[in-house]
Amino acid sequence: MTMTAPSQPRTPVLPRDTAMRLAATEYQRFADLLRALRPGDWTRLTDCSDWDVRAMAAHALGMVEMAASIRENSRQVKLARRCGGVFIDALTGLQVDERLHMTPDEITARFTARAPKAARARRRAPGFIRRRVMPDLQQIGGRDEAWTIGYLIDVILTRDPWMHRADIARATGAAHVLTAEHDGVLVADVVAEWAVRHGQPFALHLTGPAGGTWSSGQDEPSIETDAVEFCRLLSGRGHANGLLAIQVPF
Repeated sequence: MTMTAPSQPRTPVLPRDTAMRLAATEYQRFADLLRALRPGDWTRLTDCSDWDVRAMAAHALGMVEMAASIRENSRQVKLARRCGGVFIDALTGLQVDERLHMTPDEITARFTARAPKAARARRRAPGFIRRRVMPDLQQIGGRDEAWTIGYLIDVILTRDPWMHRADIARATGAAHVLTAEHDGVLVADVVAEWAVRHGQPFALHLTGPAGGTWSSGQDEPSIETDAVEFCRLLSGRGHANGLLAIQVPF
């Protein structure tokens, strides 16, 4: 099963006001989750290789601080490029390493303080910036593709904490707050992108508060699973086959 390669740089599909509402809400829910963790939860391993909960939270904080400040964005990008290798791995590794000295309480407090600033900065990003194509190609499912900065700002910077919130809840057993108004909208956007990426007929029923039903074409294969598990599989977590092996970036 292969993906349909985009002929143009990938752009956001969600209306901008919806995307920014999702961003603000997701930051708030991530902060709420960090505050709810018990001391022993921070050392639990997550589905991301080599990351415990504390490292994942440090990465999330690094992304928030990067989104909140142009200067911090430039600093992190410059240092990550110096590291060489795959850029996203260098960037996330930098974010974790730079926050090794922070306690869980300090990470939580800093995330809570900086997240609203990140949401405002993303909301204020001008159109001429958002329409620019990112300088580096992104590898998704073994293929290189171009993204606009708007796709990063409107989509990926929300999907990233959303998926890591699921990772942390899964690792710790903490309450995973899910609603149709927030998570359901985000999942529907993932489904729409997944459908474009594979370009095949399908019938999909996702269960849970973030779920729904979608279909396209005739004689389509039927898929039923939990909405969060669907997104986990598309992100490369777990073992998937068929249409569920078509990756979507988070």
